[in-house]
Amino acid sequence: MNRKPAYATLADWFEYLNDDCGYENWSQYLILELKKSLEDYRLPPVGLDVGCGSGYFTRAFQKNGFSMTGMDVSVEMLDRAKTLALQEGARSEYLLGDITKFKTPSRYSFVTAINDCINYVKKDKLRTAFKNVRSALSKNGIFLFDISSKGKFSQKIANTVSADDRDDVTYLSFNTLSGDEVTMDVTLFIKGADGRFDRFDERHVQYVYEESEIVTALEETGFEILRMEGHLGEDKEKSDRISFLARRI
Repeated sequence: MNRKPAYATLADWFEYLNDDCGYENWSQYLILELKKSLEDYRLPPVGLDVGCGSGYFTRAFQKNGFSMTGMDVSVEMLDRAKTLALQEGARSEYLLGDITKFKTPSRYSFVTAINDCINYVKKDKLRTAFKNVRSALSKNGIFLFDISSKGKFSQKIANTVSADDRDDVTYLSFNTLSGDEVTMDVTLFIKGADGRFDRFDERHVQYVYEESEIVTALEETGFEILRMEGHLGEDKEKSDRISFLARRI
C-alpha cells in the first residue's frame, strides 16, 4: 500500500468533510475569548495560529480585525490555506513549521492551536512545544488551545471505523487505540473527471493526554492557567474537547 503522510490528500477535502462541526460558532467563541484577553492585558491583536491546517480559524481571526500568521507542518495544508485565503480576501502570512521545533523571528500577542493540534505532539515533545510557544509570545501573551479529551478517544474513537460517503468523495478512518497512542488509517475515494474514483491512503497518529499532563507541562514551562473548560464553555468533565486559556509569565 502506498500510504502518504497525514493530510497529503485530505488537505483539499478537510473543511468540506468537516462542514458539520460548527466552524462559525466555534470561531466566534474564540474571537470573543481573544478580544477580552487582549483587552485585559493591553495587547495588540497580533497572533500566530499554530497547526492552522487549511486555515479556517486563521481566516476567521483575520476577518475580525486580527493580524494573523498561520503555521503548519503540512505543505499540502498550507497550500490549501493560501488558496482559500486568497479566495476569501483574508490576507495572512503562512509559515511552514513544527510546533516542537520552530523559532519565530517575531513576537506575538497570542498563539492559538485549535482542533487537536496538541494531540499530534508526542508525549516527550510536549514541554518543548510549550517552551517554543512561550518564546513566540510577548510579555503576558495569551496561549489558547484545545485537546480532544481522553473520554472522546476511549469511548468514541478507539477501535472504530469513521465514515462519510458523499457524491464526490468517500472518507474512511480505521482507528486503533494502543496505550496513549491513536493510529488513524485514512482512506479517501475521490471522484475524477471521468467519473471513476481514485483511492488515496494516509496515516494519522495522535496522543491521548490527561488534563493533568497539560496543566503540569504548562506550569513547568512558564504559563499561568487562566481558565479550562469544555468545548464552547461546556462542562469539561462531559465534553469531547477541553480548552485551555493560559498566559505567559
